[in-house]
Amino acid sequence: MELAMASAIGILTAAGVYLLLRARSFDVILGLTLLSYATNLLIFSGGRLVPGKPPVLRDGVPTDLANYTDPLPQALVLTAIVIAFAMTAVTVVLAIRSRGDNDSDHVDGRKAEREFQAAEQRRHDEARELAKTDGDAEDGA
Repeated sequence: MELAMASAIGILTAAGVYLLLRARSFDVILGLTLLSYATNLLIFSGGRLVPGKPPVLRDGVPTDLANYTDPLPQALVLTAIVIAFAMTAVTVVLAIRSRGDNDSDHVDGRKAEREFQAAEQRRHDEARELAKTDGDAEDGA
């Protein structure tokens, strides 16, 4: 059981990091989600994986720890699932807004940066042409 959990955590972490390093917004969101799943499995597996054992005290079952599963990791994972869902929802909204503002879903905004540099170059060229025509007009007067 431990080998399967460790393998699943490793695969989810590797896939999450790979997707997190991609340039597209959707890939980054999916990578964050996979990393949160891997973290949840890591926390959950730290709570003594014992199949068929209850996490709370029961009548008729001895009260030693060998008969129970640790309930704290289960509560932490449940809270982490809710937080990860909210984080994913906020990130999706930000990605949609960024796509609408920049007409690109690149995380680093390279397309918007290139457009800004091209606009700056056009303004610079127009100012140079204006200065040149003003200088020619003064020479002719």
